[in-house]
Amino acid sequence: MSILEGTQITKDVREVADVLVIGSGAGGASVAMRLAEAGKRVIVLERGGYYSGLQDPFNPGRPGRGSLNQREDDMLGRIDGGRGLQSTEDGRVGLTFGNCVGGATVHYWADSYRTPPDRLELWEREYGLEGHSEDELRPYFDEIERDLNVHPAGAAYYNVNNQLFKQGLETLDWHGEAVPQARKGCIRSGYCMQGCAYDAKQSMLVTYLPRALHAGARLYADCEVERILTENGRASGAAARFIDRASGRPNGARLLVKARHVLLAAGGYGSAPILMRSGLANSSGQLGRNLRANPCSMVFGVFDQDVVLWRNIPAAHGCMEWRLPRERAGRYHEGGYLLMPNQLNPAALAVFLPGYGAEHRRLMEALPRIASTIAWIDDHESGEIRIDANGEARYTLPIEGRNAEILRDSMKKGARLLLASGASEVFLGDASGTRIHDENELAKLDAIDLSPGNFSFPAPHPAGACRMGADAASSVVQSSGETWDVPGLWVADPSVFPTAPSVDPSLTILAFSLKLADGMLEHGVI
Repeated sequence: MSILEGTQITKDVREVADVLVIGSGAGGASVAMRLAEAGKRVIVLERGGYYSGLQDPFNPGRPGRGSLNQREDDMLGRIDGGRGLQSTEDGRVGLTFGNCVGGATVHYWADSYRTPPDRLELWEREYGLEGHSEDELRPYFDEIERDLNVHPAGAAYYNVNNQLFKQGLETLDWHGEAVPQARKGCIRSGYCMQGCAYDAKQSMLVTYLPRALHAGARLYADCEVERILTENGRASGAAARFIDRASGRPNGARLLVKARHVLLAAGGYGSAPILMRSGLANSSGQLGRNLRANPCSMVFGVFDQDVVLWRNIPAAHGCMEWRLPRERAGRYHEGGYLLMPNQLNPAALAVFLPGYGAEHRRLMEALPRIASTIAWIDDHESGEIRIDANGEARYTLPIEGRNAEILRDSMKKGARLLLASGASEVFLGDASGTRIHDENELAKLDAIDLSPGNFSFPAPHPAGACRMGADAASSVVQSSGETWDVPGLWVADPSVFPTAPSVDPSLTILAFSLKLADGMLEHGVI
């Protein structure tokens, strides 16, 4: 078993593999595990660092590093891409993604939904996806749920915020249900987004990556891919450089990997830029386009009791009532998002609470009594990734048109739910700190200012920038996961989804990726 970090590398390295996997999140880890267990020589490259909790996930029984230390400021810099500060060009949308061994699964909430059948049918009908129907993916979902101990959240997982959320749903007669969780032995500390120090959250760090390495895969952390290499039009490996973790700058050592196949799994924000810098896979002109990312709204409510929303798990009880949009007279009317209980730890709450000086202090003093909802909108309009003159990725995500309508409606529904749960005051995180005290004031949200500088909308679920489809003229990858343009070059992450899945994407990524790996093995391409 082997994991090598940038601090251990002092000179250039060369490797040879059957498959080079770029990225160690849900897509990369699952493919690496499947192929390594099939006896293939697999090399995994991860741009971020290696961190662990109390136990060493790669050596059971040995103590871990304790580097998942539950400090918000530390963990933003360690496991979040862009140190948690990267955004779209206009600053309105925060790009939430992983940058560590295990990828975004280290900071995700562990919500684990199967892809809704209506979304799989849409992808087949509108985009021509083959082999990804509900029946064809069912065995993969069954396997993943066993491996990751996915189960509906029980009563012990319901903190006060979740209890109030459930109460509000029942008062409003909206459909709610226990959220399926990928957890085992959870102690309900409330530091899920900072990486689970207790290895209870079943991330790739403690599940598929250890399996991959025990089967013989090698993993290089702090290793940034500069470009994917080709020979005679076929993928042949990659050139990479090692990063000094403390400064984020190259440490001078380089890595060259020669491989029969290259599998790109750098995430919904990261894979398209690597292809662009490599000058590959864009004969369709669709690379970097069709970006969806589920920008989300948050609403806050002040209660007469302690809530302490940063303890226990984030979302034990969710609302499916508004997942699909509803139209009236041919126009958008409402819905198009998942409405869930929210969880922010105190420092993040301080950032999102409105006001300055005494007003902000008043809310901070009320912090234990604040509850919150979050809504991930199912983007209608798409954005784009491009590369600027300096080779840096630039992102746009529109908060106009239907996207803006959906965001406004999601705020209304969040406010209604908190009021129905007993909040004495509901407020938003906009610059003016919009207040709502009863349903008669909800109309304020129809005209609320969504312009840059007034709101921040985190976007945690990027998809679409390497779209999968049946036509080489309108998509980047085939249904097999292999790019149309470059034999031996594959993509296994949410960037292949034609649209966002409309639920947390983790199980969808895992199922698509395991199916890709099985296809490689079954058809003898490797």
